[in-house]
Amino acid sequence: MSEQNRTLEAIKYSRGDLRILNQLVLPHETIYETIVNVQDGHAAIKTMKTRGAPAIAIVAALSLAVDVNERSKNGEFTTVDQVVRFLHESLEYLKTSRPTAVNLFDAAAKLSKLIDTTDQTAQDPITIVNAYIAAAEQMLIDDVNDNKNIGRFGAEYIMNNVKNKEEICVLTHCNTGSLATAGWGTALGIIRDLHATHKLQHAYCTETRPYNQGSRLTAYELIYENIPATLICDNMASALLKQNPNVQAIVVGADRVAANGDTANKIGTYQLAITAKYHGILFIVAAPSTSIDLNTKSGDAIVIEQRPAEELVTVAGIRVEDKVPTCVRTAAENIGVWNPSFDVTPACLISAIVTEKGVVIKKDGQNEFDMVSFLNK
Repeated sequence: MSEQNRTLEAIKYSRGDLRILNQLVLPHETIYETIVNVQDGHAAIKTMKTRGAPAIAIVAALSLAVDVNERSKNGEFTTVDQVVRFLHESLEYLKTSRPTAVNLFDAAAKLSKLIDTTDQTAQDPITIVNAYIAAAEQMLIDDVNDNKNIGRFGAEYIMNNVKNKEEICVLTHCNTGSLATAGWGTALGIIRDLHATHKLQHAYCTETRPYNQGSRLTAYELIYENIPATLICDNMASALLKQNPNVQAIVVGADRVAANGDTANKIGTYQLAITAKYHGILFIVAAPSTSIDLNTKSGDAIVIEQRPAEELVTVAGIRVEDKVPTCVRTAAENIGVWNPSFDVTPACLISAIVTEKGVVIKKDGQNEFDMVSFLNK
């Protein structure tokens, strides 16, 4: 396998068979779990065995695909109305697994529309079933292609806008690679493209507290793909930028981008944008167009998910001496906890938003992006 194609698979799918990589046990164990119905899909997303906005949408869609495929084979649907009702109700249920991930809602809306359109002419339940499964499978294919375009556009943007093109170091936050998507990645896909074209000197990744997606997942991907990389704590970013002028860009993903470019992403993104602005380097958001929510006018309207307190006051890992999985408490008993999963970075701090359709930049003199005009081009 060539270095350029050496990527991890978070989702393994063939018709009737869906397996997801349990990201809760990475990097210490590699375990694929079978998803047989929408309840399994919902649980995988809710517990963050599957995470990353693009991957969440794909796993949700495919969990329903394997579910409806099996039910259809067992003769559960005798009328078109039965299968249509099941699909719509299942999509509504899956949307409750991760309310901030706009990709999930976008996928559900597109699939619901397809169900209703097919319903107008379908003569039997299998027509609806086959149409849904084909559409869900196409989403998997499209996500990989979109990610590769994001990587290419983002790498080109960095090359065209950094001061020192010979020594490019990039910092990233959370996990936005193959583990967060159907394959290739968004922000990490940009780093991968820079590396593949020999333009990347070094990558840095944050630990990404409290769930440690950076140290557990991004570091795992970077090592797996032989990309030169260094892990830092979240609170080391500003010191890194001051001491290493070759760090010329910060690239992050997005769970939701508002119509004005305000971006919800993993908690800690906002402070990285502030330090990027202070140090005069690029701050780039990488996201598929499905992460853009034109119905949300600004970041003020984005609902931020609150995660369980246990994630902040405990740390899971393996014991060094015997490799046994364990969980330890790090905080004082009875301390109050505030644990938002995301924060919102205002558009004024973002240099560019990279999508599979191209790079969005602000018009001269403007502090916000015109995402409506970009998507309507």
